[in-house]
This record gives sequence, structure tokens and C-alpha cells, in this order.
Amino acid sequence: MMLIVGWLCYSGFAGLCLGMDRHYRDLIGRAPQARVCWALRLLGALLLAGGLWRAVVMADGWSMGLLHWCAGLMGSGVLLVFLLPYRPRAALGLAAVGTVLAPLVAVF
Repeated sequence: MMLIVGWLCYSGFAGLCLGMDRHYRDLIGRAPQARVCWALRLLGALLLAGGLWRAVVMADGWSMGLLHWCAGLMGSGVLLVFLLPYRPRAALGLAAVGTVLAPLVAVF
């Protein structure tokens, strides 16, 4: 359960990160369009909200769900912060895998 929440939070943070001009330019290699930045920020926020929803649904309610979500936020944030400067392509690849697999695993 925590793996799903962690994946969703990591992918959400990566979407918010790519929604910034500087990080998008560093990782993709060109300047982003305004609509692309907006879409990435929206996707990141939706993935973070999906992580919260999944944590609350899988746990015994809001008290433990918020605890699991905060743990997922902290763990995924630390992983992204350490991967981004040293292995930016790996950080992007892990976010892509998490974006695709986490919702599929969460549904089943």
C-alpha cells in the first residue's frame, strides 16, 4: 500500500518539478510551452491528490491515511531531491514508471 502512495507522490512531485521552466529545460532540452507547463502542474497536483485518496482509502481513515500520505511525501521528496542533480534521466524514468504503474496497481 505504501509503495503505491509513494509512487503517486513521487510522480506528482516530478510533474510539479517538470512544470517549472528551468527543470523542464534541463531534463527535456528545450523551453516548454505555457500549456505544457500548466498541464504538468495539473497532472502533478492530481497525482498528489490521488496519493492522498489512496492512503485514506487503504488505511483505517483520515488519521492513519494522512500519516501514510505524509510519509509517502517525505520519502518521495527525498528520493527526487537526491536523484535530480546526479541522475536526472533516472529520476524522469522512475516518474514515468510510477505514473503508469501506480494507478494500475491501485485499481487492482
